Amino acid sequence: MRFFVYLPLLLSLVVPLVTTRMARWLPPDLAARTATAGAAISAVAYAASLTMLSLTLFDDLPPLSAFDHRSELPRPVPGWLAAFAALALLAGGIRVVADLVRRTWLRRDLRAMGVSRAGIAVADVSEPFAVAVPGRPGHVLVTSGMLRLLDDRERGVMLAHERSHLLRHHHRLVAITGSAAAMNPLLARVPALVAFLVERWADEDAAARTGDRQLVARTVAKASLAARGRNALPVMGLHGSRAVDRVAAMTEPKGPKRWGSLAGIVALAMAQVLATGLAVAEFVAVAGSWLGLVS
Repeated sequence: MRFFVYLPLLLSLVVPLVTTRMARWLPPDLAARTATAGAAISAVAYAASLTMLSLTLFDDLPPLSAFDHRSELPRPVPGWLAAFAALALLAGGIRVVADLVRRTWLRRDLRAMGVSRAGIAVADVSEPFAVAVPGRPGHVLVTSGMLRLLDDRERGVMLAHERSHLLRHHHRLVAITGSAAAMNPLLARVPALVAFLVERWADEDAAARTGDRQLVARTVAKASLAARGRNALPVMGLHGSRAVDRVAAMTEPKGPKRWGSLAGIVALAMAQVLATGLAVAEFVAVAGSWLGLVS
């Protein structure tokens, strides 16, 4: 085990850079899906590499430890590195569970804020915010403060935006990238990027629904300025990620799409899959050499 087992770890360093570049040139729906897939593949490859490194600890335990002096055996990784990989894998697993628990409790708290009628729950709260609360069924949670803030047309934008989150299942993309970054901290920048992309996606859906991009831009700006303190809520709120950039995207002419930017993230994902496969083959060969002595 000399090279391929480490390659997925090294490639993870490049994923946020390539994903960010890709997101500049693609429609937000395609960019969000691609970024999520890339992060998921990277997290699985990262976990697989750590698992293989961790399993080499068994060569220090009986009965395998009795064969350490055999020079003809392929050498696994140093014991200290295997122990570090095991700790990193355990820490990643704990972070993933903590992230899922946090999301579950937060969703439960949001559902408790109001009773849904016809897919809309109104909370008697003066602070203006509106979020899409996923579930079976999902619904839009909006406060009385937000309803007072927006006029009739802006309320239509708000509902179109939040319903887009529910219809497109944006919470799944957000949860996947959150778990991926929890497992693989090298992906820490990807969840914020996907959060922004799904907001842009919902903005575009709202613009298509209302036929007025300027109205969507005004509504996003208005809601974001009024609800600055609510950024701790899960994505899928009208006031969500990077409002200034979202307003600019609504008001400025659309730039050209560069479909070639997909090539980078696709090539990176394929490289991680290939490296992981080769690392597994190498690990199986090393393990077979050692276990053959026991049998």
